[in-house]
Amino acid sequence: MTRTHGWTLIRSLALALVFIIPALVVRVAGLHPNPIVALVIYGSAVVAASFLLAWAAEAAQIDVSGGLAIAVLALIAVLPEYAVDLYYAYTAGSNPEYVQYAAANMTGSNRLLMGIGWPVVVLVALWVARRTTGQKTSKMALDPGNRVELGFLLIAGVIAFVIPSTGRIHLVLGVALLAWFGFYLYKLTRGEVEEPDLIGTAAAIGALPTRTRRRTVVALFVIAGAVILACAEPFAESLIGAGTELGIDKFLLVQWLAPLASEAPEFIIAIIFASRGKGTAAIATLISSKVNQWTLLMGSLPIAYVAGGGGSALVLDGRQIEEVLLTATQTLMGIALILSLRFHRHTAWLLLALFLVQFPITSTTGRLVLCGVYGVLAIAGLVVNRRELLPTLRAPFGASTSAHVVDGSAISPIRTAGGSESREESQLVTDR
Repeated sequence: MTRTHGWTLIRSLALALVFIIPALVVRVAGLHPNPIVALVIYGSAVVAASFLLAWAAEAAQIDVSGGLAIAVLALIAVLPEYAVDLYYAYTAGSNPEYVQYAAANMTGSNRLLMGIGWPVVVLVALWVARRTTGQKTSKMALDPGNRVELGFLLIAGVIAFVIPSTGRIHLVLGVALLAWFGFYLYKLTRGEVEEPDLIGTAAAIGALPTRTRRRTVVALFVIAGAVILACAEPFAESLIGAGTELGIDKFLLVQWLAPLASEAPEFIIAIIFASRGKGTAAIATLISSKVNQWTLLMGSLPIAYVAGGGGSALVLDGRQIEEVLLTATQTLMGIALILSLRFHRHTAWLLLALFLVQFPITSTTGRLVLCGVYGVLAIAGLVVNRRELLPTLRAPFGASTSAHVVDGSAISPIRTAGGSESREESQLVTDR
């Protein structure tokens, strides 16, 4: 381990503790600060703990082997993203008002990932490629192994339309989605594990001696998990209280602020990868994360609801149905436009623009019109890429060819360049 790695690790851990300790003090002491103050304190702790998990999950790639280990690691790594939403779903079992917050958090996290995460990473990667090669780069080629994830996501995305059609998230659907996620993990564990390409703090942890590295990774998992579990409830409640205090729609605050806090480390790591010329690896992590959200997260909600004393289904009101429909149509459009394993620049700008345009829209009519726009674009994408549709649907059931590593929130089939820049550059399609 070099001196540089040592200082990087010390600085990163010290900075994380600066944000974590105040939340633990307030929580253990039983203090009840103003909702806005509580939101800042607990939100900062959740973000800091998310970074701890991200660093540990990345470094753990060196030692992880076997399907069970990968599955356990995946479930640990998604904790910050799902803790708040599962709290809302669990509480909704005894307090129906919380159903709206469970739906808000789930739809917000999904739309943020596809509406901000995917396009920003692709645009950064294309910009870097243009600066590096001096050629105009209009699209990025995905790895052929990404068709497996797209197949899983496409099937889950179509099934998800059952929710707005029936107006509820039923327990049977939840179990089916969890089973689909389990099959997804199984497929990922069938490939070979490639040497991880670590950066920053994760690289510093990875450079530690074997025994020290493993102890550090386990300690970070335990500490981060404890912090997130301790802060999930007060953070979730402070979101609602802060909305009342600030006069902001509580639904919107829960929908966007909580997912943004928990997904910040994932976005930052993906953007760093893209800025270093590894755009294919970066977008692979986010596609995998979308699969996890649309299966594991959504499938867990009715189970948490039942555990909290609710019935066999979360019944949604009109606004919540609109939000789920909007998320489902966005998901289908995003998949349809990249079925050819080409992520065009204009596709990235389109996803980003349609995500941003939703915020001024406050009416039911406006949201349904936006759903229609997503739907029309999805159909157009499926028609243009019709030859890719059947291969994509078959991909989850075929032989697995993807390698896999673990990012900050999920098991991800990252195809790294193995230290070589030429392979990543070959994934970029240039216009001459």
